[in-house]
Amino acid sequence: LPSQCPVIDGVKKKILEMLAELRPEFDYENSSNFVEDGLLDSFDIVSLTTMLEEYFKVTIDGMSIVPENYASVDAILALVKSSKGVN
Repeated sequence: LPSQCPVIDGVKKKILEMLAELRPEFDYENSSNFVEDGLLDSFDIVSLTTMLEEYFKVTIDGMSIVPENYASVDAILALVKSSKGVN
């Protein structure tokens, strides 16, 4: 569902594009938890973290690299926002 904010929608779209680039065989839009559903493993999380940091020009704290922060697009968005990447 689109939010009322085009910037946030754009960020969510970019996150989905990154996920698709990382693991194109999975349907992220129909998963309630990417990690529990087996769509992302620890190597994917490390790769995605690097992609997020480079694209959004943020630094994600090592303590924040935990499965629950990568469970959904909204969780990843919150992680990026808390890393001072998106206002």
